[in-house]
Amino acid sequence: MGKSNSGSATPPSPPLLRGGGICLSRGPVCSAFPQFFAVLIALAMCGSMLQAADAPVDFNRQIRPLLSDRCFRCHGPDGAQRKADLRLDSADGATAQRDGGAAIVPKDPAGSELIRRITSTDESEQMPPAEAGKPLSPEEIELLRRWIEQGAAFQTHWSLIPPRRSPLPRVGNSAWPVNEVDRWIMAKLEQAGLAPAPEADPVTLLRRLSLDLTGLLPTPAEVDAFTGERDPLAYERAVDRFLASPEFGEKLAMYWLDLVRYADTVGYHGDQEHPISPYRDWVIQAFNENLPFDRFTMLQLAGDLLPEPTVEQKIATGYNRLLQTSHEGGVQQKEYQIKYDADRVRNLSSVWLGATLGCAQCHDHKFDPYKQKDFYSLAAFFADVDDTRTFKGGDTNPTKREPELVVPAPLDKLERRTMITETIAPRAIRVLNRGDWMDESGEIVAPAVPHFLKQIDAEGRRATRLDLAKWLVSADNPLVARVFVNRLWFLFFGAGLSNSLEDFGAQGEAPSHPELLDWLAVEFVQSEWNVKHIIKLLVLSSAYRQSSQATAELLQRDPQNRLFARQASYRLPGELIRDNFLAVSGLLARRMGGAGAHPYQPAGYYKHLNFPRRDYKADTDANQFRRGVYTHWQRQYLHPMLKAFDAPSREECTVRRPISNTPLAALALLNDPSSIEAARAFAARILREAGATPEDRAGWAFCELLSRRPEGGEIARIVQLHAVNASEYRADPEAARKLLGVGLSPVPADLDPAELAAWTQTARALFNLHEAITRN
Repeated sequence: MGKSNSGSATPPSPPLLRGGGICLSRGPVCSAFPQFFAVLIALAMCGSMLQAADAPVDFNRQIRPLLSDRCFRCHGPDGAQRKADLRLDSADGATAQRDGGAAIVPKDPAGSELIRRITSTDESEQMPPAEAGKPLSPEEIELLRRWIEQGAAFQTHWSLIPPRRSPLPRVGNSAWPVNEVDRWIMAKLEQAGLAPAPEADPVTLLRRLSLDLTGLLPTPAEVDAFTGERDPLAYERAVDRFLASPEFGEKLAMYWLDLVRYADTVGYHGDQEHPISPYRDWVIQAFNENLPFDRFTMLQLAGDLLPEPTVEQKIATGYNRLLQTSHEGGVQQKEYQIKYDADRVRNLSSVWLGATLGCAQCHDHKFDPYKQKDFYSLAAFFADVDDTRTFKGGDTNPTKREPELVVPAPLDKLERRTMITETIAPRAIRVLNRGDWMDESGEIVAPAVPHFLKQIDAEGRRATRLDLAKWLVSADNPLVARVFVNRLWFLFFGAGLSNSLEDFGAQGEAPSHPELLDWLAVEFVQSEWNVKHIIKLLVLSSAYRQSSQATAELLQRDPQNRLFARQASYRLPGELIRDNFLAVSGLLARRMGGAGAHPYQPAGYYKHLNFPRRDYKADTDANQFRRGVYTHWQRQYLHPMLKAFDAPSREECTVRRPISNTPLAALALLNDPSSIEAARAFAARILREAGATPEDRAGWAFCELLSRRPEGGEIARIVQLHAVNASEYRADPEAARKLLGVGLSPVPADLDPAELAAWTQTARALFNLHEAITRN
């Protein structure tokens, strides 16, 4: 396992805690790069092509990102903002004859106005203009010149070309690939003259697999069984076991709830609670039952439009109600209805299309072909959703957001209220000039999908949300399967094949392995949208099983790991950190489903939360120890531990959480009551279940938390840390009593308080190891 003996952002602590081999939360910074980073990646990955004068230039991978980043803002799809009536996002526009000739003359760089302008030293003519702050490098100018020289061929954007299976590439190292995924990865590596990383050791591999599929660490018994297994099918059996576990649905649901901005509160103004937890439980159940993704899509968007919808199909339509709402008395209903319409369009386009359609609410999109009319035509699909009763909910907590239904919830079967979708006569939806809700001069639009994609044939009737859902998962849609499998790849490799998970448009990054992305998209559809099938393909691959340790050569040649010549290592999300502390402590409550859990949080945290004023009440029963996926999600006042570890407020779709490295996170690990209580319960396990000596106990604790025995001087450092703390607590019984009093779980009366407190402090240090909070 990758271990670290140094750390950063360590809070003040006793000398042994600072220097005893302990490393606090330390993870890579999120790769949320500037928009122009796609250009840099394209250039870096095609370095050998730039060196060869006759190498073909690829428009989608090399030229489109360059033009989009430097030119489209003024010479792209947005007609209202277009300068000099010049379009560079289409072949017709770029090659049209104008005063002074054409911007691009295929095969004639010298006769192309674009080349003249980008090489001009006259500031009044130079493009991009100096004030844009985005000059072209000599290499980029040469790339554009060569592209024109080769004929200036334009291509349809890669994400809009229907995916197809290409023949699998031949590879020299035929022993490494175990499935089709590996053939594409190996082919790229061999092309670059690189070799894949060796397979991770069995313990690291099992921990990675267990964390990725269930969010929980493997037990020592599972580790021993796996590492002692000689059957080559042992790994696949572990994959199948984790995929079949109920924890699988909880883990994958965490990501889906980020995408659809699930929260237990309304978001705006008073941020009152609203009833929606049965929807969360339905998502968990759907992933566990491997509900086909096309059906999963249809039930959320339009389950109410099916013939005689079941209760669970109605629960699924809670998706349409997840948006932020306001219940302030002076709300302008028309204004907020338009906010709700826009929210739905933004989320639909982000979740299923990987599109930034929100940029077309006030004007045509500046980089992609979405028109403002497309935005409002999509909104028209939701014009039949009954929001009228939502406006009648007041400043109570919880508020009422009718239509609601009392249902037996999917997982625990207990009756709960939940918001559902009911239809009304569709409202008129019109294009709003500059997004102004008071402007009624725009045309009224019918439900329709973006104009440049194949249209829905509604056979003369008004298209519905069910038509929209079927269109999303039809063979006519080139985006949805690609978007979803790309995000699955991200979940298991730390980065997407296209690393712009949120933007499959011109400003996004072209995929590093386009044929592989297409192969997976086709496989997804042909497997009848089988989510577990795609996940199993990914985690069985040799690419997934690689070590995350990088050689100096790899760091130099592929620092961002875009060739996937190694696995990723990153800090776990806050929910999973807490889940695993509770699990090793023996406190974790495994009950699935139910109303939101309320972990401890600081007193007075809600003091500025008004309309109405309220106090946070932490759970005082087993709910306190439930998994993070069930934690109450207060949009305006997110739980502090989750906030410290970069969880989103879920006001908007989140496709990738940032990963920060701050002293606040380290302090939360040390001092959050949940962490201290879990450390105390873990300490009780150490004293009861491990051997009699400090060395035996340290070794046992390592196996439980880190799945390995201590190495080198680790055991001596832990024993020394324990000895110092034991001495202090024997001299100060009151300090031991105060430490052990944190949390509601009972303190064992049969254990020596000083010894229990000393091992509690030792467990806190172990919890703060880099290795304990990192997926390797």
